[in-house]
Parts: sequence; structure tokens; C-alpha cells
Amino acid sequence: MRPRQRPSAHGDSDEEGPITVTATRERVSIQRVLPEVLGGRYPAQATAGRPVDVDADIVCDSHDVLAAAVRWRDEDDRGWSEVPMRHVSNDRWTASFVPPSAGRYRYTIVAWVDHVATWRRDLAKKAEAGTVEAIDLAVGAELVQALTKRAKGAAKRRLQETAAALTDSGLDLATRVDAGLSEELADLSTEVDPRHHKVRYRHVLELRADRERAAYSSWYELFPRSASTDPGRHGTFRDVIDRLEHVAGMGFDVLYLPPIHPIGRDHRKGRNNVVTTGPGDPGSPWAIGSAEGGHTAIHPELGTAEDLRALIAACKDHGLELALDIAFQCAPDHPWVSEHPTWFKQRPDGSIQYAENPPKKYQDIYPLNFETSDPEGLWQALKGVFDHWIEQGVRIFRVDNPHTKSFPFWEWCIDALTREHPDLIFLSEAFTRPKVMYELAMRGFTQSYTYFTWRRHKWEIQEYYTELFQTDVADFFRPNSWPNTPDILTDQLQHGGRAMYVQRLVLAATLTANYGMYGPAFELMWSQARPGAEEYLDNEKFEIKTWDVDQPQSLREAIALVNRIRHAHPALQQDRTLRFHHVDNDQLLVYSKRDGSGDDVILVVVNLDPHWQQSGHTWLDLGELGVPEDSEFQVHDLFGGGTFLWHGRRNYVELNPHVTPAHIFQVRPRHRTEQDFEQYR
Repeated sequence: MRPRQRPSAHGDSDEEGPITVTATRERVSIQRVLPEVLGGRYPAQATAGRPVDVDADIVCDSHDVLAAAVRWRDEDDRGWSEVPMRHVSNDRWTASFVPPSAGRYRYTIVAWVDHVATWRRDLAKKAEAGTVEAIDLAVGAELVQALTKRAKGAAKRRLQETAAALTDSGLDLATRVDAGLSEELADLSTEVDPRHHKVRYRHVLELRADRERAAYSSWYELFPRSASTDPGRHGTFRDVIDRLEHVAGMGFDVLYLPPIHPIGRDHRKGRNNVVTTGPGDPGSPWAIGSAEGGHTAIHPELGTAEDLRALIAACKDHGLELALDIAFQCAPDHPWVSEHPTWFKQRPDGSIQYAENPPKKYQDIYPLNFETSDPEGLWQALKGVFDHWIEQGVRIFRVDNPHTKSFPFWEWCIDALTREHPDLIFLSEAFTRPKVMYELAMRGFTQSYTYFTWRRHKWEIQEYYTELFQTDVADFFRPNSWPNTPDILTDQLQHGGRAMYVQRLVLAATLTANYGMYGPAFELMWSQARPGAEEYLDNEKFEIKTWDVDQPQSLREAIALVNRIRHAHPALQQDRTLRFHHVDNDQLLVYSKRDGSGDDVILVVVNLDPHWQQSGHTWLDLGELGVPEDSEFQVHDLFGGGTFLWHGRRNYVELNPHVTPAHIFQVRPRHRTEQDFEQYR
């Protein structure tokens, strides 16, 4: 065979030389492996204790039968565990393994030609056609006899007996064929298969397994300085402890506090972000640092380190975890400004560049300069901030504006921290372009805020969450849906009334397994906005508020009910199975989730119109619901109450937003008994 020639890049007859093909006995090809993040550049994301599905296209020349397995191990182990893969369809293979604890893992795929399985497949076809000949059995006996060289004890003896039976002319043909097709032979040959022409996938891939709370959590944000019930008094960590029963009673499991550090006095902002301050204006918690200290100090009016540790312990007693805000920026009087001037950008007049997002100006904040001449000093100091709060007992961090900091810094910092503390969780607050958000997730962030806040139309929601959960984005990006934040009050919440708040609550809490809210403001439906802006008027970022959470119009009971439903139903504690269903009304959104076993199935119907009753007919994907075609099944409304008997794909739905904007149905196929659903009550 003559080597193939590469044509000239210039289109003339000159040849650049032959492309040679190295002779090889490699017959198997493994391609298009999932999960594989950017060709293995970054680790895939998983959850300890939950299955990790690994899929690949595996092909071989000729018609031989293939076998394949996923190999996986803890990063620090030398030996591999192995899980057989099964053929799905169209040369697609799959298997799953379960990382037992949080940490780093390695995985890859091996595949090979199974000569015994190939012979058994052909023997079965010939037996069915009645064309088996003695030579066919002799071929099999030779293959089985070769396996005995790798077997020991009883396995070796049984293989020898099978090889002898295949060529025993004293036995009738049917008995000899049965020996070749026995399940025992299949099992024994798998155990000692020499794995002819074995190929390993070209990459050993990395997996980061996080603890369960990374995959499923409910966040409640409050400002500790507003935790006091006495008007005009600055709240403390001890006041927050008094609020824990309220927060835990609504079913939240993460309590998130904005920055707790000393607040700068130089250029401090007044109410509603004005540049002049009045007496007693507390400033923004995100303007970090003063003479009292910087990122490792506590604002004196909040309490002491001992008080913080008491809060962390009290959270644990209430089934909560404390999350702290990490905002890498400094007030003008932060100690770093004078101690490390090269960490900040100097303007031509010698002044330091304050933060801007034109036309917005943040004179009370100096951004850090990651192009500093002292990058090592800066990086170590920033990591030291995390180290300090980790030492105090904090394991969850919400990181402010990480997209304005160095990507390599985050990759280095989070990797170093999670190797030492695998239970850490980092929520990225990066409301920026999608691929920047994805980059941060690949670099190490555990969870990410989303565009949910601005997704309001049916097509937008379907398109967005289909991208998040049904593409390779799901291998590295964990969304956390928030209907509001201290920075964001959408026009929907400004004008939509109670129905809109309940609608957004149900959507956030059921579309994604992780969700959160800026608590008191959402709970009390605070909707006063600064004119012409998607931002709260009299914003708590710049003043202390006193919240009366016992007001009769509070959403407390609705929030608690939604969280109880989430806690009771594993289907809502994961994201991969989210599927949208058709309904013939663009104001109605229908979607489902099911748990890994398929036993727990939730179907959600939401009226996206906060003002008018909407109705329509569904066209359900019954396979996703675990319901046989053209059969009757029950849907029990866990949110609004009531049980309905539906039939087949087409069913009528109707929602009055002033009664209830949503159904959260538990699907109950008629062939299941009531006892089957007891565990999900």
C-alpha cells in the first residue's frame, strides 16, 4: 500500500511529504465521552453519594462484539474500580459510578473485543436457524480452553468441563449447544476475559464531587444590622440568632449574610446611594475596611468573633448553615490601601481609581488591580481571607462579582482551598455574559446565580433551562435561582402583586434544586422601586431597616409549604431530569422532574399571567412521567390541594392566579398503591 499524500496548501503540485500510518492491532475507537469538560481541561462536577453517568460512542471494525468499562478512583488511590458499560443504541454506551465522599476523582473508559461473546452471539443465531456444525463448537471449545490459562480453582475446572462438553461427540448436539450458550459460561468468560485489542480512552478525566448541599439548598439572605426588633438600634449576631427559628421554620437550610466587615468612612454613601451622608448613615457593607480592620475583621457593632461562632453553632442547631459574603474590594480607608498601594490602580494624578460601571460610580469602593506588580502577595492575601473565615467554622461563601477578578486566581484559589477542605461551597454572583459565567464555573465555583430573575416568558424559560440541563453545560454549571436580590427588583415584582411573587417563588424553587431569596423583602413583598430602575427604593444596602415579619400579608406560609414539598420530594432535589411538556397556551408553563429511581415524579403547572385566569390542554410526555400510554393516572396537588384523575397525554388545566398561580402535582400512576407514595408525604 502506498502512503497517502497530503496536497499542497498552496494548491500547486508540490508535495509536503507522505502521511504515514503506523501499523497497529488497535481495533476499537472511543469518542464523544460525557462528561468531559473542554477536552478534560477542567473537572466535571458531581455530588458525593449520587450516581455519575458516563457515556461514550464506542465502535469497532468488523462485526465483533465489544465490551467496555468505566474505570474510576479517588485521586489519591493507585488502584482502579471498574463498572461494566452497557450498550444503549447507535453505538452509544453508558455506565455510572457513585463517588462516596466529597473530593477529587479520576475516571476513564476502556473497551475491547470480546471473542467469546462474539462466538456465543453467532452460535445462538445458528442454533435458531438449525445450522450448527461440529466445527462451530470446536471453535468455541478452543476459545474457552484459552480462558482456562487465566482462571483458577472452581472457575478453571468449570471452564475445562465446558470446553470438553462442546467437543464431546457422545453428547447430543442440543446439549453441547446449551453448554456454549449457558449464562455460567458468559459470567466465567467475563471474569477472565483477556481483553483482546483493549484500548483506553486518550484522557484520564477529572471529577470534583461536592457534598449534598452543593446540589440541593434553599438560601435566605438577611442583613445582620437589620436583625434588631428595636427601631433605630443596630442589629448584632445575637439578634440574628433570635431570627433563626423564623428562617428555619420556613424550611431554609442556608442563611446568607452580606459582608460583616468594618465599613469605610471615606466617601461613605448615604441613603439611596447618594454621595453625601447624614448623621448615623451606616454606609454600604460592600465598602469594606476602615481603621478597625479589613476583610478578616468584624464590624464592631455586629459583635465579636465569639459571637460569630455562637451564631454558626446556633445555625447548626436549627438545621441551617451560615454563608458569608466575600467581596474582594476595598473602601478608601481599608488598611490595604496604605499598606499595599500597588494592589490598586493609580490614575495619572496620583489618585486611586474607584469602581465604576458607567454611568454608575462607586466612590466608596476601590477595586483590586490583578495586574499589580505584586501578584503573589495579592493572591496569597486574598486566599488568606478565606482561610481566616474557614478557621472560624464557615464552609459556604457567596462571592461578589467574581467575573471582575482574575480567572487564574479563582482556579488556583478554589483548587487549593477545596483540596484542603472538600466540603467548601462557593456561590458565584456574576450577573454577566453566559460564557463568562460558565468559565467561572469551570474554574471551580460550586454554584452560580442565573438569569432566572429576568426570564419571564414561556419560551425564554424553556430555552434557558433546556440549555442548562440538557447540554454539556450541566456537567460543570450548577444554577441557583433567585427571584430578587438587594440589587435587583424587577418590574414584575414591582407591579405583579401577590400572584407574581408566588409564581416566581414556585418557579425558582422547582426549576432548580438550588434557589434563594433576599428574604425579608421577598417574604413581605416589598415592591417600592427607585423611579426608572430595577432597584429597591430606600435600599437596605445603605440604611438599617426594622422588619416586622409577622405582618398578615406575609408569604411566610406559602414559602414554608414550597420548602416542605422540596424536602419531601427527591425529584425536586436534582436538576438533570427537568423536562418541559407542551400546553396550548403561552401563558401556561408545564414541566416535570423525577428522581433517579423514577418512583417520585413531580409535574408543575404555572400560570405566568399574574392578573388573569388561564386555561389550556396539555400534551404530556408520558414516558417522562412513568405513565403507560393511554392510561389513567392521578395527579395530587401538593401546593393548592385536590386530586384529579387524568387520562393519557391530553388533559385540561386551569389556574386563577388570585386563587393559586401554580399546581405542584405528584404523579400517581393507577397501577401503584397508596403505600408506594407514603415515603414522599
